[in-house]
Amino acid sequence: MNISKFEQRVLHVLAQGGHILYERGPGGKIHKILCVTRDGHVLSDCSMTVFTRLKQRKMIRSTGGKPYQISQLGRRSVRAQLDNR
Repeated sequence: MNISKFEQRVLHVLAQGGHILYERGPGGKIHKILCVTRDGHVLSDCSMTVFTRLKQRKMIRSTGGKPYQISQLGRRSVRAQLDNR
């Protein structure tokens, strides 16, 4: 599957334990998102377009009103990358 550079970055953050917080607007649709790493830092590469593409491709999921996390399909789709820690 062809995944953009920004989508890869977001999936890597989610695979390492991060999550995406969201707010719903008056119509019930998600209008604001915030991608948080496991260390508590905010990832600026996560925009609303990247979020909707990952959600449409079913690479992220949310169950029971919890923050969005990576799905099994997202784990299989993300390319391996060294962790520079």
